[in-house]
Amino acid sequence: MQSLFTRKVLLVAGAAVAFCFLVFASIFGFFYFKYQHIVDDRLEKPLFANTAKIYAAPTELRPGQKYTVRFIAQQLRDAGYSIDGEGKASSLGTYSAGAESITIHPGPQSFHAPDAATVTFDKGAISQITGTNGQQLEAYELEPLLVTDLSDQSRTKRRLVTYDELPKTVVQAVTSIEDRRFFEHGGVDYYSIVGWTWHDLRGDRRYSGGASTLTMQLAKMFFLTPERTFKRKFLQIVITFQLEHRFSKQKIFEIYANQVPLGQRGSFSINGFGEAAQAYFGKDVRQLNLPECALLAGLIQSPSRLNPYRHVERATIRRNVVLDAMVETGSITKEQAEEAKATPVKLAPGAVDAGEAPYFVDLVREQLAQRLGDSDYNQEGLRIYTSLDPDLQRAATEAVAEQMKNVDVQVERLHARRVKAGDDTPIVYPQVSLIALNPHTGEVLALVGGRDYGASQFNHAVSHRPTGSIFKPFVYAAAFNTSLAGAQLTNSDGASATFTPVTILNDEQTTFTFAGNQTYSPKDFEGKYFGQVTAREALERSLNNATISLAEMVGYNNVASLAREAGITSARGTPAMAIGAYDATPLQMAGAYTVFANNGVKIDPWMVSSVRSPNGDPISDYTPATKPVLDPRAAFLTTALMEDVINHGTAEVVRAAGFRAPAAGKTGTSHDAWFAGFTSNLICIVWVGNDDYTDIKIEGAHAAAPIWAAFMKKAVELPQYSDTKDFVPPEGLVQVKLDKATNLLADASCTEDYTATFLEGTQPTDTCDHASGDQRNIFQRIFGLGEKPANPGPVPGGAAASAPTSQPPAAATPATPQQPAQSVLQQEYQKEKKRGFFSRIFGGKKDKQDPDETQQPQPQAQPQ
Repeated sequence: MQSLFTRKVLLVAGAAVAFCFLVFASIFGFFYFKYQHIVDDRLEKPLFANTAKIYAAPTELRPGQKYTVRFIAQQLRDAGYSIDGEGKASSLGTYSAGAESITIHPGPQSFHAPDAATVTFDKGAISQITGTNGQQLEAYELEPLLVTDLSDQSRTKRRLVTYDELPKTVVQAVTSIEDRRFFEHGGVDYYSIVGWTWHDLRGDRRYSGGASTLTMQLAKMFFLTPERTFKRKFLQIVITFQLEHRFSKQKIFEIYANQVPLGQRGSFSINGFGEAAQAYFGKDVRQLNLPECALLAGLIQSPSRLNPYRHVERATIRRNVVLDAMVETGSITKEQAEEAKATPVKLAPGAVDAGEAPYFVDLVREQLAQRLGDSDYNQEGLRIYTSLDPDLQRAATEAVAEQMKNVDVQVERLHARRVKAGDDTPIVYPQVSLIALNPHTGEVLALVGGRDYGASQFNHAVSHRPTGSIFKPFVYAAAFNTSLAGAQLTNSDGASATFTPVTILNDEQTTFTFAGNQTYSPKDFEGKYFGQVTAREALERSLNNATISLAEMVGYNNVASLAREAGITSARGTPAMAIGAYDATPLQMAGAYTVFANNGVKIDPWMVSSVRSPNGDPISDYTPATKPVLDPRAAFLTTALMEDVINHGTAEVVRAAGFRAPAAGKTGTSHDAWFAGFTSNLICIVWVGNDDYTDIKIEGAHAAAPIWAAFMKKAVELPQYSDTKDFVPPEGLVQVKLDKATNLLADASCTEDYTATFLEGTQPTDTCDHASGDQRNIFQRIFGLGEKPANPGPVPGGAAASAPTSQPPAAATPATPQQPAQSVLQQEYQKEKKRGFFSRIFGGKKDKQDPDETQQPQPQAQPQ
């Protein structure tokens, strides 16, 4: 009886089990076939968007540059070259390195024609470059480096890698910590599933480890939501079986290694080990060492909480856990683990802005969309070759970060004063932009569009802002152009003369009349005026009224026409234009300044040099637009005046900061702070200002110029920009020594002189007569003893200049007399007479300011 009962129980139990199995099989089969269609549809498309790749400009090698074999070998590895004879040759190229030479063999997919070269070194510098046929090469370009893959619509960035490209250590680290039986099980680790189910049914949420295999994680990444429920786990298993059925273990790991989230940089998600290797270590994934592989594998657990940039201690602890797991699985020895644990975490310097130039990349994206269509370019895996110099970009990012801290200190001091005075207006921290340009090719070499791309993607490099006094050189250039055309400038008194650096201008409070009966009354900085000054001194001191009077004599419309030709399209023929009332972007101003740095030829800034197919076939190449705008002599004469701005004028802070290379530039202050300057091989424009257009209340000399100086100091330390040269005058100009007191030719008796450049035939011909000069000794000058010199007379043949009246000249015929300025010593005495006794003895003086500060007018409409 009992046996019969037992058999019935077993029969019922068996039937129940069979029924449950059939139900489970039916449910499983239903979802299996349902999700089979979903998986099939997903796998019919590429798993990853084949986004375009952005490449930097190639590094150009020349004999004499201070490069090493090690540096160039690293550059080639970063570009994707493989070592000659080691494993499968890269399609980009191979190289072989010796103690004092390196031979480069570009491959079929190289950016360059497949011409090999051998670079030889001696005493830490390149001694010669030898081509394929033994010919000596003047220059050789390395393979461009990959800057970044363009992000997809979800702002996800990844660098696709194959399983064979992944270091074995990466595979071991990931499987040791995430799925030790990955290469053995069929996609599901049943022991882990049972454990997870038991704890889930008990409501024990503390249990979190070992449930999901890599394949199950992959199923969740591509097909499921991250919710933690039994249904989702069941569907995860269903999809896991399908993935295991379709792909090999190696392919599954490859897909996982390209998809797994490993952090965030700015507003972009870092997905996959290829992108993470570059983001955290600045390396190709193939170059990762053991501790680096372990750290990245550890990030899988919680990329944000373990971010090594913010939580290096947590990341290090997790790395060491991974190393211990690798010992347990036999992947490494205990000794290797201990050595790796002793290695400090060394991350790539800088944030996203340094290596990846996000504002630059955004502009490239816009150009590509205009040229190739809204999104087509980003779906075909195109190679986009650009003008970006990664070394210079890093220098720009570092200089901005360093110097904006000083700007913030100034802003906080000003805010504290306002608060003390009862003004409770909230503090506003300014934004910044820096653009570096090759003046002879127009290549945008570096671009910073803001302080923090993660916080704001607004690109200030293309934001329109009033230019302030960095516009003034175009007034002086227009005056030189007029003289070169054979015309003379005529002042309001009717006196005419050829414009030169020592032409006298009136810096007095003046009301200018234009366009019939409109008036404009500008002020100089702090309401200080200097009377009669030379053109050289007017630009050196950035004097507003003197510059506007010159623009009036040249003709406002003539100045505006030149500015528009140079790319400042907003310029209109009004007095306010002369001191920078109209808007331009920092990028436009960088292009405009090429007319000075490039012998009068305007060259449009550009960023994309070539677009190629995924296998390297050319699709389109870019040729920059050029246009002669200035006579080369006018360009040089204006440049010479801007050299004085840096050496003696409102931009003396550049020299005080330790920048010694030959350079020319101009400060600018509107509501914003500007500095525009250049050397023989770099133009750099810096803008600092508030997004809400409120007045920053800091001069260009104190906000923008220090950033410029810091950047240029870093730039000239780079081999490719270290060879800065003096500006060379073109034919038709002469350089003479002038006495500083009289602006006549200097002789051996002159105590102070300077070099000035003139159009041949316009230079002074008379030598200084020191009988009328200040011949008192130092003690007489300090204590005011002895007879002061009389004002020097006019230059023979010149006419006296007077201040322009409110009426503009009858014609756009130009003109200014060539009268020497009031004695510089007298002017200095008048300006400094309130200084104390010791200040006069030891030469102490106030900082020179940019005189257009707080006086930036609003543009006035020009009748059409």
